[in-house]
Amino acid sequence: MADERIVDTAADLGDDAVERSLRPHRLAEYIGQTAVKNQLAVYIKAAKKREEALDHVLLYGPPGLGKTTLALVIAAELDVHIRTTSGPAIEKPGDLVALLNELQPGDVLFIDEIHRLPKIVEEMLYSAMEDFYIDIVVGQGPTAHPVHFPLPPFTLIGATTRAGMLSAPLRDRFGITEHMAYYRDTELQQIVLRSADIFAMQLPADSALEIARRSRGTPRIANRLLRRIRDFADVAEQAVSVAIVDHALDQLQVDQQGLDQIDRKMLMMMIRDYQGGPVGLSTIAANIGEETATIEEMYEPYLLQIGFLKRTPRGRMVTPAGFAHLEQPYPIQ
Repeated sequence: MADERIVDTAADLGDDAVERSLRPHRLAEYIGQTAVKNQLAVYIKAAKKREEALDHVLLYGPPGLGKTTLALVIAAELDVHIRTTSGPAIEKPGDLVALLNELQPGDVLFIDEIHRLPKIVEEMLYSAMEDFYIDIVVGQGPTAHPVHFPLPPFTLIGATTRAGMLSAPLRDRFGITEHMAYYRDTELQQIVLRSADIFAMQLPADSALEIARRSRGTPRIANRLLRRIRDFADVAEQAVSVAIVDHALDQLQVDQQGLDQIDRKMLMMMIRDYQGGPVGLSTIAANIGEETATIEEMYEPYLLQIGFLKRTPRGRMVTPAGFAHLEQPYPIQ
């Protein structure tokens, strides 16, 4: 297993309270994802005007881009309660029944990692989403009998990093499907400045922009880097200048493009041992000691986004831009 990464897009389990304090609560406060916000604002306003539950919403995209935060914002804009869970946490139909039983009319049920729902639970969701009822079996053996259990109209918000793993029947039951894209540097700069204000930090705009540039287009990483840079600045008893930002991120081994030591290790291995590729995913995983799914979900998306890596039918390849970034000569074809 690879070492813990400062640019890991997984949630900070130890910093839940800090993470919650940085989250916006309304669409007007939510920075970035402009097209998604504008569309949701229309759908929410229409649902409230008709006094109906909002259509079910599917949010998909790379981790760390604010899917959970957006689900909380949607519930706040609808002025309803939200129940949050994850696909792996709903192990059996009874777990789903317990969640659905707590919902009031118009409430939101948020399921993160919805692609990881057990099949038997997913199938129970079909009637719940489409017709607001579930059929459950009560009792055992000869006394077992089905019970028709009506549900109040509710909104299911599902979030996933692997939209392609959703079954067609489940995917088709979402009336609203929104793709969460990587953030621009200027948007991340605004997020960093807002977070710094919450932390009561004096952060110049140029320092915030430098943090944004190295945050892999991801707000979660931007906020994590900001917290670590604050540590360096506090210890040095200095203002958070661009020089302090550069020093802190150099110590954290995050380079100008936001790559960390694991990104560089993977690319260098492909260049050194395989002349840049093509290299099979399983071969990459074996060489860097990671699972193939982790590479696909955590490492590849950003490297593909910035054009340092490409997928081909024969495997992954490092692009000329990737060679140049690592200051390696591109092989003569």
